[in-house]
Amino acid sequence: MNKITVIGLGASDLEQLSLGTYRLLKQAEHLYIRTEEHPVVAELRSEGIKMKSFDSIYEANDAFEDVYQQIVDKLLELSTHQSITYAVPGHPLVAERTVQLLIEKERTGDIELRIAGGSSFLDPIFTALRIDPIEGFQLLDGTDMKRDDVRMDQHVLIGQVYDAFVASDVKLSLMEKYPDHHVVTIVTSAGSQDEKLTEIPLFELDRTVTLNNLTTVYVPPLPDHQQRLKEWSSFREIIATLRGPNGCPWDREQTHESLKRYLIEESYELIQAIDEEDDDAIVEELGDVLLQVFLHAQIGEDNGYFSMEDVLETVGAKMIRRHPHVFAQTQADTTEEVLTNWQAIKDQEKPKPPTLLEGQERLASSLLTSYNYQKTAAKVGFDWPSIDGAFDKFQEEWQEFQEEVKSGGPEQQLDELGDVLFTIVNIARFLKLSPEEAMWHANEKFKSRFQSVEQSVKLGSGKFESYTVDELEEFWQQAKRKEETK
Repeated sequence: MNKITVIGLGASDLEQLSLGTYRLLKQAEHLYIRTEEHPVVAELRSEGIKMKSFDSIYEANDAFEDVYQQIVDKLLELSTHQSITYAVPGHPLVAERTVQLLIEKERTGDIELRIAGGSSFLDPIFTALRIDPIEGFQLLDGTDMKRDDVRMDQHVLIGQVYDAFVASDVKLSLMEKYPDHHVVTIVTSAGSQDEKLTEIPLFELDRTVTLNNLTTVYVPPLPDHQQRLKEWSSFREIIATLRGPNGCPWDREQTHESLKRYLIEESYELIQAIDEEDDDAIVEELGDVLLQVFLHAQIGEDNGYFSMEDVLETVGAKMIRRHPHVFAQTQADTTEEVLTNWQAIKDQEKPKPPTLLEGQERLASSLLTSYNYQKTAAKVGFDWPSIDGAFDKFQEEWQEFQEEVKSGGPEQQLDELGDVLFTIVNIARFLKLSPEEAMWHANEKFKSRFQSVEQSVKLGSGKFESYTVDELEEFWQQAKRKEETK
């Protein structure tokens, strides 16, 4: 098996090459370089060193991953004939995808690989920017960078920003988190005599600067968490502070039990914002719901029982486990097939209860408990064939309730009223409507109309007792007509 020796050309010119690296390049009989676009290449050629580049592969492909794979394929082909030397910019193990692909081939036994080292571009960049990496830094690939990769509290270096197209993608990803005018630095040819640092506002990243393969984008950190409010860690820090020794007395006193009603209220306010198709309100209400989630997670952490990481791990594992048609090999092409798989997996995960209705009750909502009971019973065939049976049952229970109202006592009336409500929930289930949501809508509608009646009374005599029932009803109808004209 022939060998591939990988050498790093460093970050700049011939002067920064170590003597050992220079000797390896001089001794190489079959030398290939990833690209001619490096300041040391021309100097090496002037020293009489012969080499061939893979720049033609760049010109023939649009995607960088395709370029890297084709270079590796070519290297493998060349190495079948003789041992070869492959030189890359910087250090072979820093931001060099082709070398990583070669390492994968080494692990599978396809090649014998020697990595001779070289100086990376990081040291001269740290020197040029006067930053200490111990403070925390990230090195990201500009050709494959995502918004969630970025840590705003660290020094961020983005390599592989070859041209305006890559710079544009990088800019858009960064602007989802950083202010548009956040000052970034374009570092070119760090460590060489052509070193250049250019500071520009983020929004101009792809507009005013000449970019090449010696370009690195530096994004300075935002140490103040109030500047980093778009990061999860900042919100978590805020909640921890509120619950901390010097935080808010109200927040410190809260428990899982005391917060239950707020979670319910915030959820319904989110539903209202969704119904009103108000994007700004949806953003605000989603934040309020998220606040409740973080508060509960922080309480769990403060009590030593669980943390946000446990919450994320649990729900993430559940989503992967219950979506085998996405994360595994199971086939599910329709929503019905997805739901069938979901239920089957759910049944496997949880121990079988002694009764089908075990665990279906919801103490905060009798309507939801009724809905769950009926849905569970229907799954085993205990159900009307169609909604007609549910309507007939409602008429029967409504008649019985009316009879008890006329001649029965409070206990009988309460019992029959429960039967009426139970049949209404059943009708809602057939129609795939949430009785809980329907009741919430009815309450909100009543609230809105009654407040309109109140306003009419205030504009009149100011007292309800000054109006007859018919007059108040007219105020109600006016409020209703206003809603219909919106």
